[in-house]
Amino acid sequence: MKSARLTRGVIGAAGFLVLGELVIRLWVSRTFDFPPPSVILYEAALLLLDPVFLEGMLTTIGNWGLGLLIAIAVAVPLGVLLGALPQVEQAVRPLLEFMRPIPSVAIIPLAILLIPDDALMKVSVIVYASLWPILINTLYGMHDVDPLAKESMRTFGFGSLAVLSRVSLPSAAPFMATGVRIAAGIALVLAVSAELVAGGVNGIGVFAVAAASGNRMDLIMAATLWAGIFGVLANMALQLAERRLFRWHWLRTGGVRT
Repeated sequence: MKSARLTRGVIGAAGFLVLGELVIRLWVSRTFDFPPPSVILYEAALLLLDPVFLEGMLTTIGNWGLGLLIAIAVAVPLGVLLGALPQVEQAVRPLLEFMRPIPSVAIIPLAILLIPDDALMKVSVIVYASLWPILINTLYGMHDVDPLAKESMRTFGFGSLAVLSRVSLPSAAPFMATGVRIAAGIALVLAVSAELVAGGVNGIGVFAVAAASGNRMDLIMAATLWAGIFGVLANMALQLAERRLFRWHWLRTGGVRT
């Protein structure tokens, strides 16, 4: 089953590349200077030998990882607290619903003005963007806890903390993991976007801006390709961890992907 799915994915990706190669070389290249997939793949391979790009990629990944970890450390306890205290959640819910839809990219100029340190500014933007999916999924998970299970624990004399640690948290954990996986993709988008807008010394976005100043579309697309590859690998790793850690939840939901 897994091998067949992987084979179909490889065939689909290869077909897309071949189709893109033909379309760009036969039609697009006549009116617009855009590199075909073969050129982008070649330049992407060469970037692995470029120390400037590799240093920038490590910087982007470092900001991504740090911002995501801080968001987890803030959003999960906050979501558990709000989920365990309905009155408090009702009080702050309007504020959450007001702030959540604000496009995270839109706060980058504000962050540039308020936070003078370049690295801290970029990490802060990543934290803000990553916070919401983790927080909202944690809240959903806390709301999804079986009330009968909690009442049964209380009937046997267990206190609120025991019910929280033995029932609520294990039940909500798969939702938290899904929120982290969603946030990982958003964090990568913001990590690169902050570099594109704010610049800096190095990073994938900084590399792309430098390539654009030299009119090197092939390098821009190659750098973008590596950002996409990292995003895919991060999502696969988190999904694999999610399946192994919460196999019971995966089987209960029929293997439905989120």
